[in-house]
Amino acid sequence: MHWIQCNWDKRLAGTLVICGLLSCAPAVAPDTLSRADAEWPEYARDKAGTKYSPLDQINRDNVRNLQIAWKWQFPADQAVEQHPEFETFIYEATPLMIDGVLYTTTTFNQIAAIDPTNGQTLWTYDPEAYESSSHSRGLAYWSDGTEKRLYVGTADGRLVSVDAATGEPASGFGNNGQVDLVAGLRRNQRREEYGVNSPPIVVGDVVIVGSNVSDARPHGKKPPGDVRGFDVRTGEQLWVFHAIPEEGEWGVETWEEESWRHNGNANVWTLMSADEELGYVYLPMSTPTNDWYGGHRPGDNLFAESLVCLDARTGERVWHFQMIHHGLWDWDLPAAPNLVDIEVEGRPIKAVAQITKHGFTYVFDRVTGEPVWPIEERPVPQSTVPGEKSSPTQPFPTKPPPFDRQGISEKDIIDFTPELREEALKILEGFNYGPLFTPPTVEPFMVLPSAGGGANWNGAAFDPETAILYIPSKTVPSVNRLVAPDPEISDHRYQGGGARAQGPQGLPFFKPPYSRITAVDLNRGELKWVVPLGEGPRNHPALQDLDLPRLGWPLHGTILLTKTLLFVGQRGRFFPYLGALRSGRELTAEEVDEISRFHPTLDVFDKATGELIWEMDLPANVTGSPLTYRIDQKQYIVFAVGGAAIPGELIAVSLP
Repeated sequence: MHWIQCNWDKRLAGTLVICGLLSCAPAVAPDTLSRADAEWPEYARDKAGTKYSPLDQINRDNVRNLQIAWKWQFPADQAVEQHPEFETFIYEATPLMIDGVLYTTTTFNQIAAIDPTNGQTLWTYDPEAYESSSHSRGLAYWSDGTEKRLYVGTADGRLVSVDAATGEPASGFGNNGQVDLVAGLRRNQRREEYGVNSPPIVVGDVVIVGSNVSDARPHGKKPPGDVRGFDVRTGEQLWVFHAIPEEGEWGVETWEEESWRHNGNANVWTLMSADEELGYVYLPMSTPTNDWYGGHRPGDNLFAESLVCLDARTGERVWHFQMIHHGLWDWDLPAAPNLVDIEVEGRPIKAVAQITKHGFTYVFDRVTGEPVWPIEERPVPQSTVPGEKSSPTQPFPTKPPPFDRQGISEKDIIDFTPELREEALKILEGFNYGPLFTPPTVEPFMVLPSAGGGANWNGAAFDPETAILYIPSKTVPSVNRLVAPDPEISDHRYQGGGARAQGPQGLPFFKPPYSRITAVDLNRGELKWVVPLGEGPRNHPALQDLDLPRLGWPLHGTILLTKTLLFVGQRGRFFPYLGALRSGRELTAEEVDEISRFHPTLDVFDKATGELIWEMDLPANVTGSPLTYRIDQKQYIVFAVGGAAIPGELIAVSLP
């Protein structure tokens, strides 16, 4: 491991200064006038997942004056230059700003400390996680007033802790600052299928870690997605929550035919939230093995696709709610739940709101787990696939209404012109489709929302002053079919794969908006407004003469909420083409045309009305959730862009 680089900025200075890693003191002091308001100490600014900052220097009157203040490109390690086969991913990190220092991770799980006023690097630490196809959404911070530590999970299954002041491995934590998470798994210790890409969360003196268990090549030896708590100082494992219960444990009866013995996944790959006053941590769980076929796991399959509340000190289950029984659609709970204080019919409630890939917002009393509004079990279509036993019912919230389109019918099909509609309907004739929860088939099928959402890990933002929840989502289907896998790599009867579809003339299949921001009044359980995110394909040759309003790009929004404004980036435009760009494959004319029509921006909205105030042109699309902070009396907004085939960097914007 190496941790010897400090005080350098290759992009700005053109040179790399190497120094022995002693104490690299920050070049700036924290803004002491309003420190709590000025900082961004958690991934979503707080453990409640709000993504809300009370800063107001940047407002409606001056936001058009924003300009790029500095850029920071993460260090190109010599090992990466020598090994081009090492794979990276889009740069999804959201930094932290604490005590006048910006802390971030890179796509290779490196940790860096940065001067937040100019983007100069203070120090870096490299866990050398190159050989795993990796990405990182960020890191966690802990301090007892004396020690200050950072925590990051790596793509090859390690929990790393470093001293926040120096970047040295944290003294006394695990083995030289590292804990091997794979060695601690209860079964199926398969390092090639296990890693961490989302930040841990620290509650009290416990650092809690989820995992990313590979969905590829389903088989009966996938690692289970257990969630574990470790001592923040020593790295000692304090508890483990079995995502797939064992014999004698709560929920094991929901794994019929003892299928709990040979199933994995059901992990928390995304962000978690915590109520430190209650001492509770909230886990958004994912689908078990495998995403599209459940014939090897009959039953409801707790705690998959459930929101689980644990006592953060002991790991004991306090309550849970399963959003999808016996999941067949890869609709993992994708984002950190939002912990919200609301008032419903005059009654104050400490609540938790969980947004989902399939377009619902489930709202519970976060102390007891009781639904704030009724959730009804309703009959859903049943599977005809051999060996499959789908759930006869699924839970439908009665409030709030869905925030995105659910299910597919002819009334949803694109209809800008009769010709486009006719072409779309003709394409759809080759697919099975239907209402929400229509199960997969061996014939090509289409599902809406897709396995990518709806909502995704970018999550929602909550305004504590108005009780409004802001949800970015996209309207894109999954196109798939069930096929028999290669028996050399899988012991399952079916897996997803083998179907593709493109909408008419390269346009989406459905009516717009193709992505949107939805404002939800959580005091009333009602939608307040919905607006498209992005221009969308208005200048497509088939649409350019129709004088259409904004349609939204079919991608996810990355969201930041302040006292004055709502900022949303547009993530993922080039994601479908990353494989081609990595391999050097020449893009098709349609792909080039689609990319050329997209122009990356940071969109600024009036948070009360959804009015688009301004679009800031960017050199690349936003790939990580933005943050904001104030230092030396100046407010900055910082976000990640690029990664993979496009240079990954942080961009900071501020007023002149």
